[in-house]
Amino acid sequence: MPLLLLDLDNTLVDRDAAFRFATTDLLATHGLPATDLDWVLELDASGYRPRGVVARGLLDRYPMLAPPLVQGFLDNGAADAVTLAASTRTALRHATALGWTPVIVTNGRVRQQEKKIQVCGLGREVAGWVISEGVGAAKPDAGIFARAAEVVGARLADGGWVVGDSARADIGGAQAIGYPSVWLPLGRIWPAELEYQPTRTADNVSAAIHLVLDNARGG
Repeated sequence: MPLLLLDLDNTLVDRDAAFRFATTDLLATHGLPATDLDWVLELDASGYRPRGVVARGLLDRYPMLAPPLVQGFLDNGAADAVTLAASTRTALRHATALGWTPVIVTNGRVRQQEKKIQVCGLGREVAGWVISEGVGAAKPDAGIFARAAEVVGARLADGGWVVGDSARADIGGAQAIGYPSVWLPLGRIWPAELEYQPTRTADNVSAAIHLVLDNARGG
């Protein structure tokens, strides 16, 4: 069965929307300026900025917040607020019905990423998942993708596609393992310095999955 190797944050779930919701709640709960929302989002950098740096930035700006509260916000805020779009659930089930094996391949911390997977119900819609902290390898390293195949009893040689929003981590990972890929630009342009390109692009993960399925059928 071919593998469908899927990114988590801002691919299967809208992590940025969840973080925005959690930040809005944090500011309102503690009487902080609502206009600081964009500042916090910029500090967070869609989750790519190291959590320690984000924590220090928040504590410097809001010294009235206790460090454990800030850490709890960073650990659980977005994770508690993620949702799974009905269109994504439907696309995953359709792929599974057609013989594909969906597997989540995500960088990050095990506790946080597994909470997202369980909170939104993704755990019931995929065959398995791997998280960089838990396997000692991070995208775009081919090792994490090989481990993803192993956890569902498959091999990379079985073939498949990679879908994700990160040009370097996801599409670079697809390049590393020789898989075709679908990139979700999310309003961005492809980094000119990268020598490789995605096979296809899509507006969202549901559309990406259907592109993969159509390609497999020769559509």
